[in-house]
Amino acid sequence: MNVTPGRGEATWRDAVPPPVVRPHGLRAWLRVLRRGAGAILVLLAGVLLILPLRGVERLFHGQRRPWTGPHVQWVCRLTLACMGIRWRRIGRPMRGPGAVVANHSSWLDILVLNAAMPVFFVSKAEVAGWPGINILTRVTDTHFVVRDPKLARTQADEFAARVRAGHRLLFFPEGTSTDGRRLLPFKPTLFQGFLDPALPEGLAIQPVSAVYQAPAGTDPRFYGWWGDMDLGPHLLAVLAARRQGRVTVVLHEPIPVAGQTRKTLSTAAEDAVRRGLAI
Repeated sequence: MNVTPGRGEATWRDAVPPPVVRPHGLRAWLRVLRRGAGAILVLLAGVLLILPLRGVERLFHGQRRPWTGPHVQWVCRLTLACMGIRWRRIGRPMRGPGAVVANHSSWLDILVLNAAMPVFFVSKAEVAGWPGINILTRVTDTHFVVRDPKLARTQADEFAARVRAGHRLLFFPEGTSTDGRRLLPFKPTLFQGFLDPALPEGLAIQPVSAVYQAPAGTDPRFYGWWGDMDLGPHLLAVLAARRQGRVTVVLHEPIPVAGQTRKTLSTAAEDAVRRGLAI
């Protein structure tokens, strides 16, 4: 099962990142404070509200997330609004049991993809300790896994249990983030997990394309976060942008898993995401 990598492991470095422009001048720093403070307040309020909400939800729905899933969705939408990033969705979230696969461009994907539909990211356990990112992963109930073959069966069972509970687990089949201007080949090994007999019948995979449009006058790769780029400077650069860009999330038709192999699933999902990036 492939997961979101950490810095330095399976990290894409095939392009030189654009210079990260640090906030310069009083107006730039005021934009950072205004947008950053708003986003932090929304995230903190979301965390404080989700705890009692989840407690009540568990009494009536067990492991299902009919209330807290949409709650996280609106928290992420409000956070993007505070940051000034415009957002829209094309297509509809799938119904029935399934998972989601998407291209990976930035730490912003956490907010952007959750804004589009209630999802639960799958990531390596080390990400839980990243400053700043760990807040987002906790709010969005990220599914952490350990890269240990001895735990493969246990983690596959945990994945199946969450799917049966109605959770939409989201994977990045590229295995790394890029500059947001391209799509790397999907790794077919990831899709083997979707063929596990422990998963519910009627399982489907919904491909999703997140298309970032940089602010006018900036490098087209402005929102991309990859290679050895540091999170702090990139976050400040995004918050300080004079005018923000936009992002379009394209939800493609779900791909039924029945009768597929990991290679056919991988190819079909990759083709769909690639088409979406061309809009």
